[in-house]
Amino acid sequence: MTDCDVLVLGAGPYGLAAAAHLRAIPGLDVRVFGEPMEFWKAHMPEGMLLRSPWAASHISDPGTALTMDAFADNLGVRIPTPIPLDRFVEYGLWFQRQAVPEIDRRRITRLETVSDGFRVTLSDGEQLQSRRVVIAAGIGSFARRPEPFAGLPSELATHVSDQRDIRRFVGKRVAIIGAGQSALESAALIHEAGGEVEVIVRAPDVHWLGWRARLQKLGPIAKLLYSPFDIGPAGVSRIVAVPDAVKYFPRSVQDAFRRRALRPAGARWLVDRFKTIPISAGRFVESAVPSGSKLRLRLNDGTSREMDHALLGTGYRVDVARYPFLPSELSARLVQVNGFPKLSPGFESSIPGLHFLGAPSSWNFGPLMFFVCGTDYAARRLARNIAARASRNGSEPASVASL
Repeated sequence: MTDCDVLVLGAGPYGLAAAAHLRAIPGLDVRVFGEPMEFWKAHMPEGMLLRSPWAASHISDPGTALTMDAFADNLGVRIPTPIPLDRFVEYGLWFQRQAVPEIDRRRITRLETVSDGFRVTLSDGEQLQSRRVVIAAGIGSFARRPEPFAGLPSELATHVSDQRDIRRFVGKRVAIIGAGQSALESAALIHEAGGEVEVIVRAPDVHWLGWRARLQKLGPIAKLLYSPFDIGPAGVSRIVAVPDAVKYFPRSVQDAFRRRALRPAGARWLVDRFKTIPISAGRFVESAVPSGSKLRLRLNDGTSREMDHALLGTGYRVDVARYPFLPSELSARLVQVNGFPKLSPGFESSIPGLHFLGAPSSWNFGPLMFFVCGTDYAARRLARNIAARASRNGSEPASVASL
C-alpha cells in the first residue's frame, strides 16, 4: 500500500519546480518534503547578490506565470540587479505559496526500496511509501573541503556554505581560499564589514565574468555567442543552454563544456569592491595547523600566514553517495560516473522510479543543471516522463497537454 504516487525530496528551486509541474498532472498524488529555500536561507552569506542575470533566475511553473517579473509586480517594487539574495529567497517562498502550498517540512533520514516502490523514514520516525521518488536535495552535502583543512575545528576553518553571518569576522584576519563567486563575494563582504582578508588562489589569476556586456555593442552577434543565461564562454554558452544539444557531442567534449562553464570565476561587478583586497595568485595551502587560538597556514611558495580563520570557497564536488538519506546499499546499486548518477531522458536513474534533479543530473544534461534556469528543462522533462508512464500503466488519468 503506497501513500503517494511521487515523493519529492527537497524544496529548493528544483524541488519546487518539479512539484509545481507534477501537481499539474490530473490524478497524480504528489507529496513534497523539505524546508522551502533552506540552502539559500541558511547557507549563503547575508548581503550576497546573485551572480545569475535576471533571465536565469526564474523558477519554472507549468504556465510560466510565477516568474521574478510576476513577483516584482506582486510586490509593487522594482527589484535591482544584481538580485539581492534576500529578495530571491522571498521570491522562492512566494513561488512555494502559490504553486506548492502543502509542504511537509520534516526531514527525510532514510530512503530504501521496497517491492512496489520506495519507503522513506522521517525525522520523527514515521515511514511512508511512494511509487516514485524525485531527489532534488541540492548541493549542500557536496561541499568540498581540501585535505589540509580536514579535521580542523569550525572555530578555525569553515566552508562558505557554513557562514550565513559574516559579522563574526569583524576585526579578524581571514584567509579566503578559492577563486569562485562564493569565495570572492565572501571576501568583499567580510572586508566591507571590517575584517582583514587575503584571497589565496591556486590559478595564476582571478577570472572575472562579464565580457558579454562589452559584446552588446556588437548587437545581434552577441546573441549568437551567448545565451540569455550567460553560462559559459562565447559559443559554449549557447550550446549548454540547450541540454538536448549537449548530448550530441562526444563525452570528452561534454566534459569540457562542463569544465568551461563551471570554472571558478567572479562577477565583474565585484571588481571595484576588490581594489584594496590582496590576492595571492598561483599559490595554495600545503598545511593548516592550529597555533593557539590562531591558524598557521604554510603555502606552496614557502611563505606562511597566521590567521584567525580560513574560509573555504572551494566549491562543491557532486557525489550522491554523500547524501545522508541514501544508505550505502542503495547508492551502491546506482550506476554512477565519478559520483554523478547516469540518468535516462526522464531524469530516471538505474534504479527504476528514482529520479535526480539539479547538479547530480549535470553529467547527462550539462552544466545548466547547476543553475536555477535549469529548472524549466528539468521539471518539464520529468513531468512528461512521469505522466506518460502513468498513462501507459493505466493507473492514473494523466494528461501532458499543459506540460
